[in-house]
Amino acid sequence: MKQLVSNRKSLEKHSIFCKNKKTKSFKKHMKNSVKIGICFGITSGIITTLGLMMGLHSGTNSKLVVLGGIFTIAIADAFSDALGIHISEEAQKGNTARDVWESTIATFLAKFLFALTFTIPVMTLDLSTAMIVSIIWGLSVLCTLTYVTSRAENEKPWNPIFEHLLTAIVVITITHFVGDLIAKYLG
Repeated sequence: MKQLVSNRKSLEKHSIFCKNKKTKSFKKHMKNSVKIGICFGITSGIITTLGLMMGLHSGTNSKLVVLGGIFTIAIADAFSDALGIHISEEAQKGNTARDVWESTIATFLAKFLFALTFTIPVMTLDLSTAMIVSIIWGLSVLCTLTYVTSRAENEKPWNPIFEHLLTAIVVITITHFVGDLIAKYLG
């Protein structure tokens, strides 16, 4: 629970639609609860989907298994993340029931829809090429999201971009080697 509250505060600080003169129009049209859900859902959709894809690819080298993993993430993990945000938002003082449900629904939809974008390269390309395209796509969106959120807060974006890219690369690398180990010793 502490982790979710900490993540929420970080998202508020680095939200793509943060309170800022440059993004004032977003502030008027989109509530903070929705902004939190969208940013959390997209970020989680990148990291968890790429991690699972990499592990499944290196462990099985099966397009069907990787697609099954993406759909599983899109459904099960989107519900899980939405519930986590829901509970975190309920724990925050001052949130109305509407705020809680807006964050919950925004998180689910952002995670679900973004995770599904990884099915396109997997269904249309050979699996090895699809993995490369997916990594480039995911890391590009992560960099763009981080850049925009940092600039919206008048912060230099390079340190957060480095931190977020490093986190994603660590996840991708670890899951790749875990997949290799599973294939080698259990496959």
